Amino acid sequence: MTAETTEQPHPAAAELASLRKAIDAIDHDMVALLKERQEQVDRVVALKRTHGLPVYHPAREENLISEKRRTARAVGLDPDFLEDIFRRILRQSRVEQTAQLARRGVKPGARILLVGGAGAMGRYLGRWLTDAGYRIRVLDREDWDAVQTLCEDIELALLSVPIASAPEVIQRLAPHLPPDCILGDIASVKAAPMAAMLDAHPGPVIGLHPLFGPATTTMDKQVVITSPGRRAPQCQWLLDQFTAWGAIVVQADPAEHDKAMAVIQALRHFATFSFGKFLFERQIALDQTLEYSSPIYRLELGMVGRLFAQDPTLYSEIILASPERRQLMRDYLASLQDSLALIETGDKAAFETHFQTIADWFDPFSDQALRETTFLIDKLIERF
Repeated sequence: MTAETTEQPHPAAAELASLRKAIDAIDHDMVALLKERQEQVDRVVALKRTHGLPVYHPAREENLISEKRRTARAVGLDPDFLEDIFRRILRQSRVEQTAQLARRGVKPGARILLVGGAGAMGRYLGRWLTDAGYRIRVLDREDWDAVQTLCEDIELALLSVPIASAPEVIQRLAPHLPPDCILGDIASVKAAPMAAMLDAHPGPVIGLHPLFGPATTTMDKQVVITSPGRRAPQCQWLLDQFTAWGAIVVQADPAEHDKAMAVIQALRHFATFSFGKFLFERQIALDQTLEYSSPIYRLELGMVGRLFAQDPTLYSEIILASPERRQLMRDYLASLQDSLALIETGDKAAFETHFQTIADWFDPFSDQALRETTFLIDKLIERF
């Protein structure tokens, strides 16, 4: 005869269920508070729309984050944890504000000609401008027979054309522009297009370089570099429009811009291309490397994959934009050859000496680099 047994509930089961119920109630209240916060954000949006105020207020955000970190310490919470939560809330708030304010034109009804407007970036800007109430016309390769009509009474002609063809396009376009029309471009090099625009058009001239692509869903905190050319006050409304969309506008001299972008874009993209090319030539099993990888390698390989997932024309234009950029690539390859010669000696002490010399040069940036990359790595681990 077997004794019938029944499983007894754990002594803590009732208390655990009660605690979980309390946590669920707190979670419900948190969602309700976030909804209430969003309603207040909507009121802020209405006020900003009425008075033409910018979305992003850096000082207020940083003051708020500092306050929340102090509060976290006072109540025994991890300050980094609370900062992470509030930065996500603030970003969502900015994105919501930008989405609503995107339809507010600084100069609504202005007639704008997008030259190369059928391209990816031209279509992207066209959508934003149209939503903000501007009247958009497009001049593309097949439209030059109608150039005079398309230019009639326009207040801005904005070029979104390949870098190599920009000078020729400017020369063809300029004679048809109204005298007070703004002529601008969005190329990733500035010196040559700016010189061509200033030479061809006597009216207002401005150079722009949006540091984002057409896949960007929000302009929140995206950077737009501007190079003033002529009659800057007449061009200000265009910069104000990007600011209204949430972008950060940074002014730069064309020559200084091009020197910086040779490293920031051309050299970086070339190095990424070269790494990807080497992996392809060796037929490296990417899935296997990811299986064994550290988060840092996954992040680096992700940047390689991101480059090769995009339009090759974009990168050929950036990397091969000028003789100076091609010389920079040669200098980079020469530096790699020097590094290889150092490796081939097998002299660990010499390598470590070189390493330390470079580390000393990087030292002012090192703490920031560690902090930012640690943040990215932690986020990657959380997500994947």
